[in-house]
Amino acid sequence: MTDSNNKHLLEEEAKAFASSGRINYYDIVIDHGKGAVITDADGNDYIDLLASASSTNTGHAHPKVVKAIQDQAAKLIQYTPAYFANTQEARLAKLAPMSGPVEVSWGLSGSDANDAIIKFARAYTGRQYLVAFTGAYHGSTYGSMSLSSISMNMSRKMAPLLPGVVKVPFPSPWEREPDESEEHFVDRFFREFMRPFEAYLPAEETAVILMEAIQGDGGICKTPPAFMKKVYDFAKAHGILFAVDEINQGMGRTGKWWSIQNFDGIEPDLMSVGKSLASGLPLSAVVGRKEIMESLGAPAHLFTTAGNPVTTAAANATLDVFEEEHLLERSAKLGQKAKAFFEDEKEKFDFIGDVRMYGLDGGIDIIDPATGQGDTNATVKLMYRIFELGAIIISLRGNILRFQPPLVITEAQLDQAFTMIDQAFSELAAGKLTLPAKAAEMGW
Repeated sequence: MTDSNNKHLLEEEAKAFASSGRINYYDIVIDHGKGAVITDADGNDYIDLLASASSTNTGHAHPKVVKAIQDQAAKLIQYTPAYFANTQEARLAKLAPMSGPVEVSWGLSGSDANDAIIKFARAYTGRQYLVAFTGAYHGSTYGSMSLSSISMNMSRKMAPLLPGVVKVPFPSPWEREPDESEEHFVDRFFREFMRPFEAYLPAEETAVILMEAIQGDGGICKTPPAFMKKVYDFAKAHGILFAVDEINQGMGRTGKWWSIQNFDGIEPDLMSVGKSLASGLPLSAVVGRKEIMESLGAPAHLFTTAGNPVTTAAANATLDVFEEEHLLERSAKLGQKAKAFFEDEKEKFDFIGDVRMYGLDGGIDIIDPATGQGDTNATVKLMYRIFELGAIIISLRGNILRFQPPLVITEAQLDQAFTMIDQAFSELAAGKLTLPAKAAEMGW
């Protein structure tokens, strides 16, 4: 290979690829991957600390998943489940964190799974209003985009969005006042949650409250459990469905099957799943209580290629890998190792703020030590230097390092990545890092 492969391929792509389809980070073309390592078109290897936005939790080209895809493709690639059943059926319903009969409806992406939550919630309740939280990313179809609050480019120039959506503030950790107790913080944000219901939003006309138990693109931050319980109890008291988005944070990412399982006494009515469900193949699902899922008839929510034989075969193989390789336990164990590393780094470097780690799922705030505020320039310098050293990591909200490696990453690879990260931190502290040429174009 020549040193110009990445550059040449990107130049060719730029002639035809719409800019709305990519958040820019590094000028590389991914050629292939194995486990927790990806290789670009110039033959450079990188330890993957992003797992394709948490959509390859079983790693790249896992042999069991590859074989399942190959075997099924040789038999039948596609015949639409919209009309006929096929011999593959993923075991998702049995894993749902909800009691009673549960049903599944297939889709192609997490976005349409959240659209499905809108459909089923409105159909079952006969109500119109939808409640979501600031900082949330639920997808980029019109329904899921209307529920999202992560980027102005998801609403700019596209109004009107879906009517009936009400946004309430999410209790992000950086919203907590200095010396504010957890109890006061929760009570303050629950008052903000209640404000619409007291002024203009009839609870009896509200269909669903949708939230990420742990916000992903919002910064990898966990909902305070007491706040979650208050919202959940309010929903139950008023006949409002409670739905969780598990697209980014589910499938073992936090050391449990679902992020909502990090909370006691919370049982969702509906759940959206995607990304790693089929190890990155285009398969999503809305999972819900049977009576809710039966509130709509065909063709209210079906797609020609959703839940086809190949993607569901990949999903079944993915679930097998999780069970056989104990990936939930692995995520929890290696997550503790990662947390210890970043906590130690925080003691060494004053530009590291809050460290949040839930399994192999982390958000590391980079701050200006003088002000305590997020430092986007320092974050860009760090992630670009880590990339130069041989690992892929990106940012969230401008100043948060996103740490989400495949759950199959080896301890040796994790240690290699930690060495690279520590070197980048040390070089930033020594004033040795500069902004890359395209810094202004990088990130959300």
